[in-house]
Amino acid sequence: MTKALLTCLSHTPLKGYVDPLPAVVDEVGQVVAQLRAEIEAFDPELVFLFAPDHYNGFFLDAMPQLCIGTAADSVGDYRTSAGPLAVPRELAEACAADVVARDIDLAVSYRMQVDHGFAQPLEELTGSLTRYPVIPLFINSVAPPVVSFRRARQFGEAVGEFARQQGKRVLFIGSGGLSHNPPVPQMATATPEVAERLIAGRNPTAEARAARQQRTIDAATGFAGGNSPLHPLNPNWDEAFMANLACQDWAALDGYGNDAITEAAGASAHEVKTWVAANAAMNAATGGHYTARPRYYRAIPEWIAGFAALTGTSASA
Repeated sequence: MTKALLTCLSHTPLKGYVDPLPAVVDEVGQVVAQLRAEIEAFDPELVFLFAPDHYNGFFLDAMPQLCIGTAADSVGDYRTSAGPLAVPRELAEACAADVVARDIDLAVSYRMQVDHGFAQPLEELTGSLTRYPVIPLFINSVAPPVVSFRRARQFGEAVGEFARQQGKRVLFIGSGGLSHNPPVPQMATATPEVAERLIAGRNPTAEARAARQQRTIDAATGFAGGNSPLHPLNPNWDEAFMANLACQDWAALDGYGNDAITEAAGASAHEVKTWVAANAAMNAATGGHYTARPRYYRAIPEWIAGFAALTGTSASA
């Protein structure tokens, strides 16, 4: 039986820019430190990282729903490091071929650019972008149309079946969510200038990136102060979602509709599909022999996020 560990964790670019009370920052820091210690003790030989993008690496000139990187570089947005991830190319190629053979329409990138959605969990949970070999797995979560929970589950299952064949200690990470709705522009309402940035905004100048980040920081300040049009956080939705994952209620998860997700939890709550995929991968890799449990939850307006952690351990681990 495959030895596997599952770690799902919210990310936020706003840490260090717009923070909640120090006690809350310390609380989150302690949770992250505990998860990191568990990963270090497990010592994975291979990491499968499911994460979204925020118009930093993927754009509407050709937006895949699902993509695997055979090489990847972090753009270094907010406080994350820039530079390459330790992607084992031949293994990523084999994973892509296996997933496609299981009827998942998967794009492949030999020059994937990733942002804080990938880089923050790697740095916080493992200490660097290159501590362990990692296969980056992108799920489109911001650019309609987006895939369903069911498709995210099927994608994760296909990846998990591949992982099961490798005979390695594997770590599955899901990065994102939960309820949140930061000021990510939408093509349907974008001005011509913003639309062009959504279509072809790769590799912006340092000044353009700084201005974009400042807009997000300003939005978080307003949201935390209660003066914002952004969608409110939804702790009830967040906790119900985590409960469905913890009890592996795949039928309930498949039943989530995209419009209902947006209405209840915000447009960027679709990032939780990374959690669905990571849990499904864990389920497939272990033959269902794993236990998952929520480890943390707090609605944190300063970070415009229902901030959470959920982990799982295989019976053999």
